[in-house]
Amino acid sequence: MKKSVYDILKGKFLISDDSFKNWRVILFISALAVVMIASSHSADKKVHQIAQMNNEVKELRSAFVEGRSALMRLKMESSIVKKVAEKEIVPSVVPPKKIRVKTQNN
Repeated sequence: MKKSVYDILKGKFLISDDSFKNWRVILFISALAVVMIASSHSADKKVHQIAQMNNEVKELRSAFVEGRSALMRLKMESSIVKKVAEKEIVPSVVPPKKIRVKTQNN
């Protein structure tokens, strides 16, 4: 057992006659490690993109709510009256009347 540990530490398994299969295993494990590292980086990149998009959605939702509330304020009758008062247009004091058109059935 002691000799096999020394052989591994000295690297004899890499230069012996049957070392070709050892090199294949080492290269295979190295390739798997590279694929695993690339996959991990790709997953991290996607997590950062998702976080950035979530922040953008929050900002857009906030802008939408702000725009909707501004529109509601502009649509209020009091704000409309103020805007048209600058042009000397006043609301009517006589309420509107419905006009009904009677049609003749043939």
